[in-house]
Amino acid sequence: MTVAAQMLDTYPKDLGGVDKDKLRACIEACFECAQACTACADACLSEDTVAELTKCIRTNLDCADVCDSTGRVLSRHTGYDANLTRSVLEACAAACKACGDECAQHAEMHEHCRVCAEACRRCEQACRDLISSLG
Repeated sequence: MTVAAQMLDTYPKDLGGVDKDKLRACIEACFECAQACTACADACLSEDTVAELTKCIRTNLDCADVCDSTGRVLSRHTGYDANLTRSVLEACAAACKACGDECAQHAEMHEHCRVCAEACRRCEQACRDLISSLG
């Protein structure tokens, strides 16, 4: 059992009708994607063709920040605001799509971009799944 699952299971109040499994999956995907994007940006900086990866690095760092913030917002339940949560999830899905698309352009040449693109796709889908469950 993951820490995110343990924390959701031990929350003393109702989660306000939010699907706990989708919430857990989204929190985990956000933090995983943030780590992948941070590592990918760092790996891009180590490439001999770093000048060609400027947009990828920027997109990675933006996505990492958005995913980290989204995971943190989703981890808080007291005073839950559905509209804010939906907006944060939509922003995260958009950042993940942009980063996944950018990394996919470099995936054949740079394995770290392939791994990152996959993490972005998983996070984008987890955000969309959670949005759809919010109603």
